[in-house]
Amino acid sequence: MCLITRLLLFVLLINTIYTHDDEVKSEADVGVKYANTCEVCKVLATELQDRLEETGKVHDVIEIGYSLDDVKPKKKTKYQKSELRLIESLEGVCDKILQYNIHKEREDSTRFAKGMSETFRTLHNLVDKGVKVDLGIPLELWDKPSAEITHMKIQCETLLEENEAAIEDWYWNHQGEIELKRHLCTKHVLQGSDDSCLYEELKPREKGDKSEL
Repeated sequence: MCLITRLLLFVLLINTIYTHDDEVKSEADVGVKYANTCEVCKVLATELQDRLEETGKVHDVIEIGYSLDDVKPKKKTKYQKSELRLIESLEGVCDKILQYNIHKEREDSTRFAKGMSETFRTLHNLVDKGVKVDLGIPLELWDKPSAEITHMKIQCETLLEENEAAIEDWYWNHQGEIELKRHLCTKHVLQGSDDSCLYEELKPREKGDKSEL
């Protein structure tokens, strides 16, 4: 399918999604495909792991405990092994999903990724060249989080709330021994269900390959 045909189909899809009528459209009708549990867990584990790696670079020693008279010495512990590090790493972790975009040119879990999709990059380039592109929505809304992304944030918050104990168990007892995505997703969240999405990675495009938007 040529580039122009793909763009025309995408513009038609967007206009369908944003058509205002009284008919209640299903997920399939408007071309929306929400994240499944595996995809949500994968993104949560990835973002939390990245955050922990970032906070793990801090080598501070912190004081914990309370002392009313300041006479009894407080216990000291390394920040890297503290509850504070876990709390700070978990804080706002699902908000990171709003930095993602939906890449409709991909079919597996890699459709959820940071950065502008090839489709919208092409459309922006057309606008920059003076081509009129009508998606049925204002240009300033093109880069706002899609329905799939905003819904995924809610899914993430629910999954996190329901599996805090599993994350804490990994943090205190299994960190460094098993990947977070395997402990959290394979062993606890999915529990025997298909976890193949955890191992899907974006394949680098071959030089000169323009077959995908």
